[in-house]
Amino acid sequence: MARKMALPKIGVNMTEAVIAKWLVGPGDKVNEGDPIIEAETDKSTQEIYATESGIVAKLLADEGETVQCYSDIMVLVDEGEEYHGEAAEKPEQAGQPAAPGAGIRRMQLPKIGVNMTEAVIAKWLVGPGDKVNEGDPIIEAETDKSTQEIYATESGIVAKLLADEGETVQCYSDIMVLTDEGVEYDEAEDAAPAETEGPKAREATPPETPAPVRPAVPAAVPGTRVRISPLAKKIAKENGIDFRLVPPAVPGGRIVKADVLRFLQNGGPAVPTAAYEDAALPNIRKVIAKSMHASLSEMAQLTHSFSFDATQVMAYRKIVKENAEKLGLANITFNDIILFAVSRVILNHRDLNAHFLGDKMRYFTDVNLGMAVDTPRGLLVPTIFGANKMSLNEIAVAAKDLAKQAQEGTISPDLLSGASFTVSNLGTFGVEHFTPVINPPQTGILGVNNIQTKLKMVDGEAVPYQAMGISLTYDHRALDGAPASRFAQELCRTLENFMALLAR
Repeated sequence: MARKMALPKIGVNMTEAVIAKWLVGPGDKVNEGDPIIEAETDKSTQEIYATESGIVAKLLADEGETVQCYSDIMVLVDEGEEYHGEAAEKPEQAGQPAAPGAGIRRMQLPKIGVNMTEAVIAKWLVGPGDKVNEGDPIIEAETDKSTQEIYATESGIVAKLLADEGETVQCYSDIMVLTDEGVEYDEAEDAAPAETEGPKAREATPPETPAPVRPAVPAAVPGTRVRISPLAKKIAKENGIDFRLVPPAVPGGRIVKADVLRFLQNGGPAVPTAAYEDAALPNIRKVIAKSMHASLSEMAQLTHSFSFDATQVMAYRKIVKENAEKLGLANITFNDIILFAVSRVILNHRDLNAHFLGDKMRYFTDVNLGMAVDTPRGLLVPTIFGANKMSLNEIAVAAKDLAKQAQEGTISPDLLSGASFTVSNLGTFGVEHFTPVINPPQTGILGVNNIQTKLKMVDGEAVPYQAMGISLTYDHRALDGAPASRFAQELCRTLENFMALLAR
């Protein structure tokens, strides 16, 4: 059957894109998830992926054309089917009667990031009877990376919501039923294919009656033999209960653990218990837990700790802070300075600017720098792409913008992947030393510690200075301790002579 595929929205702020290049053409077979377009948004050039499978019958937009999100971009048909133009798609225009259910359609959960496969419906923003227009926010959805609004891919009246709040939904699964204005939605008719018995069979079904309440089961009469499980007997003894007084769930049956616990709950001897509250893990916490466990269980991780004289870095930051407004600079922090230095030094140590892929290494020509950000929903790691090509001020601006988006939950999932190396800063919390955990398949991560006063010998005299600590964790499968230490040594020397780095 001929059907049209629309341009998906792949970022929170994306409203349109320019078709830079088609990667498919008429006659090509595409599968859901295949790249079909190179598109230019207002931010970057990205590949757009097919939202369904089929044979390309017709392209509806030219290269160089600007297309609005959710506008049709191509026609797909099933394999072996011939496409005869618009008439094949809309038989009702040829004078044929409309099919049952005309004016009723289902809307699917769109894919809003390259790596997104599912989302949790955190909150519905619309309900049955509401009118929605294409592009209106309809859901607050929780992905494995962030919380984002999902927008309607078409217009209509909401007839039914097909997913509950808190439910996990796969991308491209139906999430709600829409109708045209004035069209009535009959839920029973919509579900008719599943009800093969017909009306008479439904009438023959006896009405539901409430289940009879089971009468209380009397306890065993003292002196009679009582059957009880060893565990139930042990629990009764620990709580000072005469187990003969505990009624089994089944008359004449064996007393089990559940019977004893129920007896305690309903008035047996009180036992002090710790107060607690169970709470379901948020989706992002599950992802972090899975990723961290996999990282530590599948890698050979080792951490080396170093410190450097931060005197020059502190003096430089003071100068910049005092003159930032006059020079039109961002608020450059110690973390920005570390990110800048890492982006320059790591190019000399390619084993750390890489991914370990089991049977091969992937070395990056640019430094795509991940930065760990603490957010209300958990740890997120946005990526500063091409950090080695940015100035210190540009890195400071990018870092603050990404951190803000991550903390507000508005960051695109595509900015939360693709890093070649990561920096995690806990120095602001007073942490003196820690062992950061690598984000696989990266081969290393740098931890930044606090600043401490230390002593060094100068002309036979102990002189105090401000020392900053760093902790480098690396994957011993990808590189050895000596090259890892050489990177940390060069980074420390570079930071101790930061003014010279800026002069390069």
